[in-house]
Amino acid sequence: MNGIPLLTLLTLLPLVGAAIAVVSGKHARGVAILTTGASVALALFIWTQLPADGSIGLVERAGWAPSLKIEYHLGVDGLGALMLVLSSIVTLMSVDAAHRVHHQPGLYFALVLLLESGLFGSFTALNFFHWFLFWELSLIPAFFLIKLWGGKRRGPAATQFFVYTMAGSVALLIAFLAVFHSTGSMDLPYLTELASRGQLEQMVTSHLGPVMLWLAAGVLAGFAVKVPMFPFHTWLPAAYSEAPSPVTMLLTGAMSKMGVYGLLRIALPLFGHEIGQMRTPLLVLSVATVVMGACSAAAQKDLKRVFAYSSVNHLGYCLLGIFALAVPMGAWDPAQAASQAAALNGVILQMFNHGITAATLFWFIAILQQRSGGHRGIEDFGGLRKPAPVLAGLMGIALFSSLGLPGLNGFVGEFLIFRGVFSLAWVGSTVSILGLLVTAAVTLSVIQKVFTGPLPEHCTGFADLHTGERLALAPVIGLMLLTGILPQLIVNSVNPTVQYLLAHWRF
Repeated sequence: MNGIPLLTLLTLLPLVGAAIAVVSGKHARGVAILTTGASVALALFIWTQLPADGSIGLVERAGWAPSLKIEYHLGVDGLGALMLVLSSIVTLMSVDAAHRVHHQPGLYFALVLLLESGLFGSFTALNFFHWFLFWELSLIPAFFLIKLWGGKRRGPAATQFFVYTMAGSVALLIAFLAVFHSTGSMDLPYLTELASRGQLEQMVTSHLGPVMLWLAAGVLAGFAVKVPMFPFHTWLPAAYSEAPSPVTMLLTGAMSKMGVYGLLRIALPLFGHEIGQMRTPLLVLSVATVVMGACSAAAQKDLKRVFAYSSVNHLGYCLLGIFALAVPMGAWDPAQAASQAAALNGVILQMFNHGITAATLFWFIAILQQRSGGHRGIEDFGGLRKPAPVLAGLMGIALFSSLGLPGLNGFVGEFLIFRGVFSLAWVGSTVSILGLLVTAAVTLSVIQKVFTGPLPEHCTGFADLHTGERLALAPVIGLMLLTGILPQLIVNSVNPTVQYLLAHWRF
């Protein structure tokens, strides 16, 4: 461990904030804002300290339980650092949006900060045991945030969320116990190196027989639940719609990215060869996630459920890009390598951009609910552009970002994914275009029904955004515009990691 342990400090910061917030009563939100603001600053600083070659940097390593091969091992590359920045921004947004928590505010904001710490730990841990602790740590506060502060059906929604995610965690744990039994290691970089040379499969097979495909299926199932991928998505609509909107911001903006991150950090590096063997059915499920997510969104009347299914659709593009990468090894092809790099860059950009945009949309839904007496049905609104033009304009930008309008952040990641996937799996990318078309129809329908037409009676006194809300939303909207116009601000830092990862993966 050399120098200042920045990653440890970043992970501990929310824990300290949570300990203070839980005894701060009505001042807990102020404590949470200060803590999350400091986390954003530290995460951005970490983003500037990455190695130029795309490898893992800021490594912290110390013995923990040597007899069990468990180490305290942290590090980040462009992928991990970007997820730290995303998690810190989304958590700050969530805290800012939660200004009407009157029931046990100390406990509420302590749980939010505990969840943030779990996110930071998951995106920095390089030992499976250490990573798994934080993976599970993030589940517990999310469950209680839904259970204690959710809507009328919060109990079943929280239980379903917990059971699905825990089942996925069990599958992950069993698979890694098998890997540990065969290799004697839980160190992810070491296991990745073994897999890249084909030795991991040999060691597992010699100890347990031909079970690598089953282990890969277990790992994929664990991450598929978290993303989620069809047909493991059924917990999501209830959890997103019953959770308080600021909590939904965390679920869609940050927690869903843990599943995609796990596919890139664990599944592909260790089980890339097996995923290559399952590539076709995985691509079919990815396309189903894209298309059926969009079609399900079109069938909803509740705004939160519309964008819950829309999140499934958008993360389906990430799955499409990831599984399209797993082309079986052959002679090196520069065109194929360029397509893989484009797709992987697009996946990582989509993770970040979707997190910002989706969290912002649920923030706007929270504002609509507060001003309309709890209404959130699409048919409950109309004509809001007249009494609330600023709200209509800013929410319109977020909606067009979700649609993928060129010039906004939502376009860049999807464009790179399709640019890469079309030459790697052209049938899947062609069918997935249906998802883009349906998403556009859904988004335009929301804009038309919410902001145009006659104003409902219960919205006659609808207030526009006040100065504080405008100041809070302005940086987020500005970030959408900035990363849409200048995506190289992220790509230039992520691309070295993309090249490094592709060079060390074996399909």
